[in-house]
Amino acid sequence: MRRTGAQMVWEILRREGVQIIFGYPGGAILPIYDALVDYPIHHVLVRHEENAALAADGYARATGKVGVCMATSGPGAMNLVTGLACAMLDSSPVVAITGQVTSHLVGSDAFQEIDVTGVTLPITKHNYLVNRVEELPRVMKEAFYIARSGRPGPVLIDICKDAQMASTGFEYPETIELPGYRPVLRGPEEQIRQAAAYINAAERPVILAGHGIILSGANDELRELAERGNIPVSTTLLGIGGLPESHPLNLRMMGMHGQAYANMAIQEADLLIALGMRFDDRVTGNLKSYAPRAEVIHVDIDPVEIGKNVRADVGIVGDAKQVLRQILPFIEHRYRSAWFAQIERWRGDAGARDILNQGLLKDMLLAPYVVHEIWRGTGGDITVVSDVGQNQMWEAQYFQHDRQNQLITSGGLGTMGFAVPAAIGTKFGRPDDEVWAVVGDGGFQMSIPELATVVQEKLPLKIAVINNGCLGMVRQWQELLHDRRYSEIRIAGPDLVKLADAYGIKGQRVWRPDDVAEAIRAARQCPGPVLTEFVVEPEINVFPMVQPGKGLHEMLRRPMPSRNMAMAEKV
Repeated sequence: MRRTGAQMVWEILRREGVQIIFGYPGGAILPIYDALVDYPIHHVLVRHEENAALAADGYARATGKVGVCMATSGPGAMNLVTGLACAMLDSSPVVAITGQVTSHLVGSDAFQEIDVTGVTLPITKHNYLVNRVEELPRVMKEAFYIARSGRPGPVLIDICKDAQMASTGFEYPETIELPGYRPVLRGPEEQIRQAAAYINAAERPVILAGHGIILSGANDELRELAERGNIPVSTTLLGIGGLPESHPLNLRMMGMHGQAYANMAIQEADLLIALGMRFDDRVTGNLKSYAPRAEVIHVDIDPVEIGKNVRADVGIVGDAKQVLRQILPFIEHRYRSAWFAQIERWRGDAGARDILNQGLLKDMLLAPYVVHEIWRGTGGDITVVSDVGQNQMWEAQYFQHDRQNQLITSGGLGTMGFAVPAAIGTKFGRPDDEVWAVVGDGGFQMSIPELATVVQEKLPLKIAVINNGCLGMVRQWQELLHDRRYSEIRIAGPDLVKLADAYGIKGQRVWRPDDVAEAIRAARQCPGPVLTEFVVEPEINVFPMVQPGKGLHEMLRRPMPSRNMAMAEKV
């Protein structure tokens, strides 16, 4: 049967199991939108193309499936770029489909023509320019395979308008052949045994669990390794949810704003077992002083990551789930009582410094308290999509994540404005789940128009805006690293309660600690979307904090309660 290129797009998406797509139409992609009318795929009309990519990313993270976004040529395609970069750095499987000018105009600087494949080459796993309709079935088959296999990532397909309109016989390939692209899933047996020997011999081991645990579904294997070997686990930001945070072996998040006791354990460890993580700078601090006495086992599906930042004594290329299954039969149980006693001393010191234990709540609404109350008020049984900045770090610190893949956030790119569109995608991916977007007032103002999408799609999102009236993390850095020389941090905004009402959303504002629990309860009882503005103290910092160029052991920490609250001290 003959199909136009536009018809092929929807037919192939249907065969790939795609049920929802996020996009915005325009001239160069109109033939595809015309064909959509005849296909049972739900299209979500976002208000800005960047948010189409972020929503597709959120959907992919929430489901493990490929998220799909769509835009026209020129400015539409360019607006996808930030979202694709976000997906690339966080290994999120996304397929972006863009329209392009007719093939004979390519290279002529025609209206709304941009070389989007050239622009996105560094921020996609692969991309294609399709100028002949006959190429489309093979290209789309490859794109979905590349996006979801190995280390996942975004793939862009740019389709010329004449290729969309032309027709030919349609046959979707059953198999594909990509010479040179064969992801390795199992580790070599010799290295597996070597890694097990290192683990069994260690006195002070720490497991570093990254996003690869989530992506490979290795939660059960991670837990079994930790319990069988009696090994503490610390997670990266994107590894949160790999092991329940209530588990006694979970040290929670490491790194720049990680738990102090987790950072100290890493610095004093004699073995690091890095699983599906890439040792980025926010995790390690100064590499010259990072874990100076530790040998390193590094497991990652991407061979480029092995030894890239931190030398690996045992480097294993493979899928985290499969490699852990190979290692587990060789792991011996160890007690390591002295190691855990030391960790508990560090943990006790961190608890004494916790801002929520310092008697400040009587007159001050603190952002950490808000996040803690969202956790307590919901019983922790929700999916949280956090934005970027202080709100993100407080969510990671003060919400206890016990469900798998419970936190969805932008890690590598740190994309402000991520939370609301990604929460839209997340809600479509988890329709039966209660989804909360936790966002700062700065990031929220980057994605306010998507409130219209929330209403149009009848999504009962709960949006918590942590409003401190400034760009909080920038203010913190200027305070601590730039001698309080504040520059462009105060950010005005609209009346958010009135704004919510204008969009047809229930809005509420909270100023006092005593009103937080009731506001959370009211938001949960409302069957539709709710926007809650928490007006918090503006000059509360996120601690611990590892300054750029410093080691994990040199982190700034919140002083003990008896000291001046405005000061920070080194460990």
